[in-house]
Amino acid sequence: MPSPWAGPSDARLDAAALLRSLGHAIVTHEVGDEHFAEMSAWLRAALARVEEAPARTRPSLEMKRDVFAAAPPDGGARSHFPDCIVTGLANPMGMAAQARRDGDDGVVCTTLGAAFEGAPGRAHGGAVAALFDEVMGFVLSIHATPAYTGRLSVTYRAPTPLGEELEFRARLRSRHGRKLTMEAEARHAGSVIAEAEGIFVAVDPERFAHG
Repeated sequence: MPSPWAGPSDARLDAAALLRSLGHAIVTHEVGDEHFAEMSAWLRAALARVEEAPARTRPSLEMKRDVFAAAPPDGGARSHFPDCIVTGLANPMGMAAQARRDGDDGVVCTTLGAAFEGAPGRAHGGAVAALFDEVMGFVLSIHATPAYTGRLSVTYRAPTPLGEELEFRARLRSRHGRKLTMEAEARHAGSVIAEAEGIFVAVDPERFAHG
């Protein structure tokens, strides 16, 4: 059964979303130094208040364990865990991507903002790789198999645009013992812009459950 840990509050999710938007806005807007100075003063005060609060006890293992407790239903959505940099809505520096199941495929959709820029107007290749790793990890939850990434290989076919919807789709190609081989592709406006292959190493569920 899924563990009863308490997820992030609506207020925390709202703050994280605003901080993500702020990061993208700073990259894309010309703002005078006087505004940045005012912002910095407020942020320093806010940072001090946050750091004075007690440290969070984050049951990360519990959260991850829930991912493999039961396969998501077809069409169902699932976040890796709230603080995940790719799909975690509570991460103020994340991508806030959405993951769902489509048959035996895992699908992750997102629109990358300016903070993920590599070349001007294009997403950084590392952000693309992270999305591939996440969508392949979602396939592991479809098969209810805890595993870790052993190797990830990405072929970039075209630049990945910012500010436009992207779809990453992955599936299990083969399994030999503990070795699972995944394949995936990323599409923009229906065209394949990148492809990936991943090798994952399965972990015994009992060992995973006990950390």
